[in-house]
Amino acid sequence: MYIFHQFKFVIYRKKEMFVTYPRCFSNCIVFKVARSLSSLSKDINIAGSDKIKAFEEIPGPVRLPIIGNLYQYMLGKYKIERYHKVLEDLYKQYGPLVRQDFGTSTVIHVFDPDDIRTVYINEGSIPHVVPLQETAQLYRQTRGMSLGLGNVNGDEWYRLRSAVRQMMLRRREVHYYLPLVQEVATDFVKHIIRKRGENGEIENLSDEVAKWSQESAGIVCFEMRLGCLSGNLEEERAQAMVNANKVMFNLSGQLKFSLPLYKYIFTPKWKKLVEAEDFFYKTATQYVNTTINKIDDLIQRSELPEGKYNFMTYLLSRKELSRKDVTVITFSLFADGLSTTVPALLYNLYCLATNPEIQEEAYREIHRYLERDEPITYTTINKLSYLKAVMKETFRLYPIGTEISRIIPKDLVLSGYHVPANTHVNLNPHVHFKSEKYFPRASEFLPERWMRGGESSDIHPYLLTPFGHGVRTCAGMRFAEQDLHVALCCILLNFQLKYPVTDPLEQIYSTLLFPDGPVRVQFISRN
Repeated sequence: MYIFHQFKFVIYRKKEMFVTYPRCFSNCIVFKVARSLSSLSKDINIAGSDKIKAFEEIPGPVRLPIIGNLYQYMLGKYKIERYHKVLEDLYKQYGPLVRQDFGTSTVIHVFDPDDIRTVYINEGSIPHVVPLQETAQLYRQTRGMSLGLGNVNGDEWYRLRSAVRQMMLRRREVHYYLPLVQEVATDFVKHIIRKRGENGEIENLSDEVAKWSQESAGIVCFEMRLGCLSGNLEEERAQAMVNANKVMFNLSGQLKFSLPLYKYIFTPKWKKLVEAEDFFYKTATQYVNTTINKIDDLIQRSELPEGKYNFMTYLLSRKELSRKDVTVITFSLFADGLSTTVPALLYNLYCLATNPEIQEEAYREIHRYLERDEPITYTTINKLSYLKAVMKETFRLYPIGTEISRIIPKDLVLSGYHVPANTHVNLNPHVHFKSEKYFPRASEFLPERWMRGGESSDIHPYLLTPFGHGVRTCAGMRFAEQDLHVALCCILLNFQLKYPVTDPLEQIYSTLLFPDGPVRVQFISRN
């Protein structure tokens, strides 16, 4: 009787129990029997249970043959540049699980954080992702390039990830670049002083931050100054790179919501995108080749200093990486900050400028451990708990992306619906970031909620994950965080930030989420 009771207990638990807690029952004979029957019970539940609804019953807007839901974007009901708002509307209208068809491709939007957790814990050791930009994947294929970490799956992804893991994901390796990153941030402070007007504003702050990002990434990838903040021809080239990146992300976002004719014919938008990609990649590749040639020359003359060109020499030393692999990995680390770290810094500056009391608290914390022009160390950054809370709260109010995509490897039950293996799901937790259900006083900027003793212990752990989750977490995460920490320290030690207008900063969708309009921060020098 005891055995039968235990058997029933295991069979009727939520299916995620079999995946999340198997070790707890690994010594239980009854559990082993139940696990051997799990696939059978799953089929029975899906086919015969009234509680689990069929995949075809997942709600969503009306779909048409061939074009699916694209007509709603073509006719203007849904605005591509407001895609993040479209997702919020879909959640409000249809609930925690919504189906959309982009042409003949089906996407299931997953909004509930418990469902997101279920997807993550069932994704396996080598998760299958959908590229952020399928246009970038296609471009690299047509140019015979290595696709890079974000555009491959399976064994190829594992090969690349294993090769870069030590250099890109270990704190010690990343912190080696702290003095160089601070050098660039210090020059950025001087650049702000040169560029600001009489009232402290910079005419196009977004572009100037993008130049800082290129210079900081260049010092890591190539260990040389690119001159992006120099005011000469090198800065003009940096501006051209910024402009090309804008075109790439804007057109990639537009093509996502169109019939994929560009995959078969040279459409005007695809042609324009390829021109931007060609310029951007050609320029970045020149930086890569210059660095490799320097390294080769120093090695031949036995003059390569110990600890010099760490990033590039590490990649070149990996036998499993081809020259194409080294180029595209370096290219990605160099370029990705323009679309991620740049808006993140802009949003942080805006939130600090519009919340002066919080800004002063962050300044006092930094000043407690760091004097202006004093070297920033890993130990110092570790102490800046309030600044890190500011960054996290900024990610809540101003997320960088709309979704994380997965192709699920097994059948799952999400919000009571059967979702079969190999389905494309988009995880969209951002619809809850301003919800009182998950964040009390959600409309307020409250870094304290992330501090120890605050609300953080009550916040769902799968709700706010700005760099992703698990083994497919953003490979450049530690470099991005370090850039933000150092830049904010240098800026706050030198400037008081103000915002001269009351209109709130909005976001616009362009593959990722960027500020919709100028970020009018005033930089007032501190005595």
